[in-house]
Amino acid sequence: MAKTHEIKAQSRKDEGKGASRRLRHASFVPAVVYGAGQDPQSIQIEHNTILLAAKHEWFFSSVLDLNVDGKVQKVLVRDWQKHPFKQLMMHMDFLRIDENKAVRVNVPLHFLNQDTSPAGKTSGVVVSHNLTEVEVSCLPKDLPEFIELDLGALKEGDIIHLSQLTLPANIEIPELLLGEAHDIPVVTVTVVKESAADVAEDAAAEAEAEAAKSAATKSAKPAADKK
Repeated sequence: MAKTHEIKAQSRKDEGKGASRRLRHASFVPAVVYGAGQDPQSIQIEHNTILLAAKHEWFFSSVLDLNVDGKVQKVLVRDWQKHPFKQLMMHMDFLRIDENKAVRVNVPLHFLNQDTSPAGKTSGVVVSHNLTEVEVSCLPKDLPEFIELDLGALKEGDIIHLSQLTLPANIEIPELLLGEAHDIPVVTVTVVKESAADVAEDAAAEAEAEAAKSAATKSAKPAADKK
């Protein structure tokens, strides 16, 4: 089960582009909270609070305790806008949730022990992570911050599908309910074949090394005495 993460915010009445611009100049992020049958609420959050939280996976994939003027609401991050090139968050949307209803959230995948697996130790083998997150459905209290996938036994030619993920209790993957065709590969292991050019280059290098070795051997032999 995910840990509790609280984000503190303040309500605001000023709206519009001008008001949002003033907030950003004052190091605040304008945001909106909506959903759960309640009216949308405009809020503001200190930019440093968002900047620090956004460095963690849980900020985008966990149920958050959004504390607005001392009143806590359970929310999910639903949308955000970043500055094109500056390290600035421009706007955020939060969705209120009902703790008694299932939510669908994309949860990060953590890949373990790949480097120590047979595949990870074999040259010419490529391990591809086709997915880095997976959508799960569960009650908010059961939502994991991430799902681990142990690749310690991974070997050449292996394919790990969505259905092979080990899920925490009370968690399901909605995609798998749509049929076998949706049981897509999460991890694949392939052997990289050398191209004809690579083979020719290797052969030329070997021939060059052999010629150099032969020349060195001949130069090392003493000249025969003349009679």
